[in-house]
Amino acid sequence: MDKRILGTGLEVSALGFGCMGISSGLGPAADREDGIAVIRAAGEHGVTLFDTAEVYGPFVNEELVGEALAPFRGQVAIATKFGFAFDADGRQAGLNSRPEHIRQVADASLRRLGVESIDLFYQHRVDPDVPIEDVAGAVRDLIQAGKVKHFGLSEAGVRTIRRAHAVQPVTALQSEYSLWWRESEAEILPTLEELGIGFVPFSPLGRGFLTGTIEQGATFAGSDIRSSIPRFAPEARQANQAAARRPAVLQHTAHDRR
Repeated sequence: MDKRILGTGLEVSALGFGCMGISSGLGPAADREDGIAVIRAAGEHGVTLFDTAEVYGPFVNEELVGEALAPFRGQVAIATKFGFAFDADGRQAGLNSRPEHIRQVADASLRRLGVESIDLFYQHRVDPDVPIEDVAGAVRDLIQAGKVKHFGLSEAGVRTIRRAHAVQPVTALQSEYSLWWRESEAEILPTLEELGIGFVPFSPLGRGFLTGTIEQGATFAGSDIRSSIPRFAPEARQANQAAARRPAVLQHTAHDRR
């Protein structure tokens, strides 16, 4: 497996494993043992970057990832995230990136993952009520305490990235990027290159659409986030079929020229 360096020192496999869908987001959760087996198989095949978050489940995905990767301690990097609030029933309830909350999340994630330090700690969503300097400062303190190794942002804009990076160097930005979502190319990617920050794209296959396996008449369960994403509405899917077909057309053309 090829390697990449995120920021100034986090070496990971070029292909990472997003663990969200095992527990939530893309329909009913998978069987726990099946999920563990899939994660371990990825590790055995050279994947060294695994992505989770407290909000996936919530909480159960971190526990599953921690158990699955126990045999790979010291060989892989685990990324998790903070930034959401939860109500008394454990349901997501808005944003919360206050420094005291970040510290609480870090301690809880360490317990669930069963590790001594979080390899990459992302702010899951920018919190407009908390200055990004305070967020970066809180993560800087966690890094100095040995609880976190690297700081990341998710779906942050250029100004936010620069302000955070000035307080605590940002190792990676995670944002959506694929053939049908390329907004990062205009300003984000040039800024990351300038600052030496790594880019971790999520949904590079368009949440499955670009694989060509989602038919026009496909339906999604209420627990599947694609049921509420406009790009997956029937009329949008029909208009976007060209994007899903294009890789196959290019592959066929290349084959003909050999």
